Amino acid sequence: MFVDEIEIFVKGGDGGAGCVSFRREKYVPYGGPDGGDGGDGGSVWLEADPALNTLLDYHYKRHYEAERGQHGKGANRHGAQGADLSLRVPVGTVVNDRDTGELLGDLATPGQRLLVQRGTRGGRGNARFASATNRAPRQADPGQYGQGRWLRLELKLLADVGVIGFPNAGKSTLVSRVSAATPKIADYPFTTLAPILGIVRVDDDKSFVIADLPGLIPGAAQGKGLGHQFLRHTERTRLLLHVLDLDPATGRDPIDDLRVVNEELRAHSERLAERPQLVVANKIDLPEAAPRRAALEEFCATAGVPCVAVSAATGAGLAELIRRIAAALQEIGWVRAAS
Repeated sequence: MFVDEIEIFVKGGDGGAGCVSFRREKYVPYGGPDGGDGGDGGSVWLEADPALNTLLDYHYKRHYEAERGQHGKGANRHGAQGADLSLRVPVGTVVNDRDTGELLGDLATPGQRLLVQRGTRGGRGNARFASATNRAPRQADPGQYGQGRWLRLELKLLADVGVIGFPNAGKSTLVSRVSAATPKIADYPFTTLAPILGIVRVDDDKSFVIADLPGLIPGAAQGKGLGHQFLRHTERTRLLLHVLDLDPATGRDPIDDLRVVNEELRAHSERLAERPQLVVANKIDLPEAAPRRAALEEFCATAGVPCVAVSAATGAGLAELIRRIAAALQEIGWVRAAS
């Protein structure tokens, strides 16, 4: 199961109570107060872990609390501090306060940590209250209760290239042919229900990460179909690979499909609509697709949009496509070293 949005409750550790104690030693009639302070409660942190790719763990457990501080003791012994609680989340997780909507952080780097709830301070022991006029204080502070809040965790996958387009345009087949990813492939709409990442090796020195994203339909910006997932994960990509279906049997015009998808991108974010884009005319292996291919290539040439014709099923044109993607990423200043 792929979970990319979840709400969890986090609570800082309670502070330990201060101690009321007095020294009692032989031959020392006025020992004085020696109650120690309570320990501070632990804090809650989120840490980006590159080994994770889903928020599924938080689907089963929603409440998390850091360890409380220990109570103070006699002989001026302070209570131990509560241990911090570190929760691991995938790289690319955006953290918001559920109730206020405040953005708390964006964990976009492996190992990055974010403090989401601080533990509370421990109480003062009676030794803290001693003074010239109060030499035997019998008071101490109780430990403070830890504060809590609800968080909304939202995962936005980090990929160099995002594959977009209508359902059944051939996106999953394309990703499976150019990378080792194994997305589900079938002949019904919304085969891809969750984003799938794959690594494409350009040569011995270069590679890039490609994401097969859920299909798009008109109204996706308003949440229709799987538009909410599509648009969220598209925000992180550096290059959009727009796959268009040349098969006349679909009953759709690839040029109209291109306009519809771009309108949905613009409705969601102007910045997203301006992202570099490479059009992929898919299914050129079909003889009846030739007129549509010619019309689409002419339209893209007029609009100044690069277009590559391929067949994801047979592999025709995929080598050229990988070369063009690598060149586009190089142009925008992003080249990932091959692992």
